[in-house]
Amino acid sequence: MKLLLMADGKVGLEIAGWLMREYPEDLSLVVTVAENEIFDAAHNEGFRARVFASGTQLCEFLTERRIQLDLGLLAWWPLILKAPLISATAHGFVNTHPSLLPHNRGKHYNFWTIVEQAPFGVSLHFVDGGIDSGDVIAQTPIPYGWEDTGGTLYAKATREMVQLFKKTYPSLRRLDLKRIPQDPSAGSFHTAKELETASRIDLEKSYRARDLLNLLRARTFPGYPGCTFADDHVEYEVAIEIKRKTV
Repeated sequence: MKLLLMADGKVGLEIAGWLMREYPEDLSLVVTVAENEIFDAAHNEGFRARVFASGTQLCEFLTERRIQLDLGLLAWWPLILKAPLISATAHGFVNTHPSLLPHNRGKHYNFWTIVEQAPFGVSLHFVDGGIDSGDVIAQTPIPYGWEDTGGTLYAKATREMVQLFKKTYPSLRRLDLKRIPQDPSAGSFHTAKELETASRIDLEKSYRARDLLNLLRARTFPGYPGCTFADDHVEYEVAIEIKRKTV
């Protein structure tokens, strides 16, 4: 296996470290968005690591160096892959996505899972010309309840994503995979720009108590803004904590 790893964030760091330890012979190239912790780890361990500002630059590098690759892996990669990069490896690219596809394709899966009360989990899927719409390879459902927030779902997804990848990679490197097409009419899709409008509370609007509580906890994530509302020309921000009562 000649693997192109494009990694970012905590999930990318953990997956990169695991591959370096367990399958060092597979890693042909590690690509990062900056000279960050992942870049330094790969470089210090003697792996070929590069930073590219665009997919076009990466394609040009692969062509100029005549680098042949079997598979690409997007480990928490923050950018959308476009042609011709998608076809730059012999067997395409696999993406790590923190939702139970086809539910919550796109952005802010942790917020929309709670707001829509959708099934939650993590998925590995092939990359195609759409956004999170390629064939599913493997999934792990994750249960959640009233005590969960956008923050706790993020933490659960990052942990389970790494575990799902580790469990699946031996089959992935053998290309021994069952591809399950997604139903484009099922699930949901959200863009980044939807979040702020959806998080705005109108004090003159009637809400079901369940829906309002779900909205508040969906946007509760320590270190990030909560839901907002305005009263008498003053802006406010609100988060919530729900605890199970003990007898």
